[in-house]
Amino acid sequence: MHHDASSSAGPLPPLSAVEAEIARLSLATPASELHGALCGWLAGGGADVREWPARVLVDDAVPAPAAESALDELRRVSVAQLGDRSFEFDLLLPTEPASLAERSGALFDWCRGFVGAFGLAAGAVRTLSEESREALADLAKLAAAQPQDEGDEEDEQALVEIEEFVRVAALLLHGDCVLAARHRQSFN
Repeated sequence: MHHDASSSAGPLPPLSAVEAEIARLSLATPASELHGALCGWLAGGGADVREWPARVLVDDAVPAPAAESALDELRRVSVAQLGDRSFEFDLLLPTEPASLAERSGALFDWCRGFVGAFGLAAGAVRTLSEESREALADLAKLAAAQPQDEGDEEDEQALVEIEEFVRVAALLLHGDCVLAARHRQSFN
C-alpha cells in the first residue's frame, strides 16, 4: 500500500454527519473525542478495521459502522491522512461560529481520545523516541485541560497554535510507532 505524495486523502466527513452516526449507534462519546481515539489507535499501531469503534471504546457491543457511513469514511480518510506525509492531517473539530469554549473543549476531548486509544494500541512495551515521549506527555496535559469560557484574539490565536501542535504531535507519534516499525521490518 504505497501512497504517492500527491495522493490526496480527501476531506473528513462533516462533524454533523459523524455526530448523527454516533447518535444512531448510541455511543456516549463526543465526535471529536471519537476521532481522537481513532487517530490514537492508528498512531499506536492499531488495526485499520471497520469495527474500530468497538476497539477504541473497548466495548464489543458497539456495532461496526456500515460501509460508506460517516464513521467508516472517518476511518478511511484518517488512515490516508496519517499515512500521507504531506501534512494534510485534520482533526475533526467544530469550527466557528462555535464558541471558543466549545472549540477548545472539543480539542481537549480529541486529545483525551487520542491518548487513551494510543495507550491501548501501543501498549507499554513500545519504545518511543524522546521527542515522541514528550509529545505524548504534552497531549496528556491537554487532555486534562479545561475549556476556556471567554476569549479574545490572543486566546483564539493560542487555540490555533495548540491545534497545530496536536496535529504535529499525532503525526510524530504515528511516524515513530507505525512508519518507523514498517521501515524497520522492510530491512529485516
